[in-house]
Amino acid sequence: MSSAGRKFSVSKGPSASELNSKIHRQFRNAHEGHRPHAGLDPSRASTGVVWCTERATEHGFQDDPTQWANLGQGAPEVDDDIEGSFERPKTIEVSMAGREYGPTAGIKPLRAAIANLYNAHHRQGKDSKYTWENVAVVPGGRAGLIRIAAVLNNAYLGFFIPDYTAYNEMLGLFRNFAAIPSPLSEADGYHIHPEKISEEIARGTSVILTSNPRNPTGQVVKNPELAQIQDLCRDRATLIMDEFYGGYNYTSNCDGTTVSAAENIVDVDEDDVLLIDGLTKRFRLPGWRVAWIVGPKEFIKAIGSCGSYLDGGTNVPFQEAAIPMLEPTKVLNEMKALQTHFRNKRDYVLGRLNDLGFKIRNIPDSTFYIWLDLSGLPAGINDGLNFFQKCLEQKVIVVPGIFFDLNPAKRRDLFDSPCHHFIRLSYGPTMETLKKGLDGIERILKNYEATYEKET
Repeated sequence: MSSAGRKFSVSKGPSASELNSKIHRQFRNAHEGHRPHAGLDPSRASTGVVWCTERATEHGFQDDPTQWANLGQGAPEVDDDIEGSFERPKTIEVSMAGREYGPTAGIKPLRAAIANLYNAHHRQGKDSKYTWENVAVVPGGRAGLIRIAAVLNNAYLGFFIPDYTAYNEMLGLFRNFAAIPSPLSEADGYHIHPEKISEEIARGTSVILTSNPRNPTGQVVKNPELAQIQDLCRDRATLIMDEFYGGYNYTSNCDGTTVSAAENIVDVDEDDVLLIDGLTKRFRLPGWRVAWIVGPKEFIKAIGSCGSYLDGGTNVPFQEAAIPMLEPTKVLNEMKALQTHFRNKRDYVLGRLNDLGFKIRNIPDSTFYIWLDLSGLPAGINDGLNFFQKCLEQKVIVVPGIFFDLNPAKRRDLFDSPCHHFIRLSYGPTMETLKKGLDGIERILKNYEATYEKET
């Protein structure tokens, strides 16, 4: 590939390791906006995780997944082996109502249970409380985001990078708003300061979308800064908070405390704050596809209605089965078990990575991700795509950091990205899988060192 034809890049051109790398060519071919003289419409639209899974499948992943260590999928372990965790249902009873079409905003008993959970954990002592009318049940987080995007007015929508890969496709799908990226500083731990929010509002941003706790960096914005951010946005901007990792909070000594902007809302029907969460992450049930949006009644009514032409609503029997899981005391005990278990896994992975020579500048205080800097590795494996390719050869899956540098309008070449020399590594899987994956990464480093020494 000739570097002279790269139209949008501000760098001197791709490095030799990129020019000679099959995985880099595959990336450009799948993302037309990053090819020489490319137009702006991608020929294929898939999230980073899906693209990585497709590449792994080419190496035999689907033939026998048990032989692989999938540290790329953003999913927690789903076993019943976590000490202190309640047992998940193994059968689902289907009521007569469950055979019928359900309301596109979700069944009322589940909506009421979700509202009660938020009131118990985040609205104690406050005059304004959530009711079932403040909740819409949706078939997964992506469906929730798409519903929100569908009802947004014409607006500048601000988002921070790096962030969740699926935002990229959603932000590029709708034309009723302009998506404006705002890079966060690695030196500052990718932290969202209130000053950053002030800057966004000052330049005309009227909708702000962000994950908190943060995917992929594993950092969380908590009070008092979270409250300050919400105060800045009140009456100025709609705040969309992706809180799927709120339970994976290690900042309060694993006492079960969850992180949510619901804590700082003054009036649940006046504050323009939409919260997205579900059973997927903290209840460790990604296959159920039961999620929810909590917000002002006026927003929720529109979000519930648009499900009629977008996704048709959430599976009713699984909604019914979810209701008893949301009893507040049960959830608090579940979060204590979850946090203790996943913090132990985090510490194990960090220890192994440190032993392998990786420098972890920003210790994740939430989620189950490590944003791993590869820049200290030798040329050839010090960027996310080439390292990902080497991982596939060892039956290990990670996600190259380039996918988290959201670029929905393809305004710039992603190979100039500061995320290019990172991978996201998940410690969501079981300890057995983590050990297998880290053993594979250790083999990569040893094999590369041996090959390099032989060549020199």
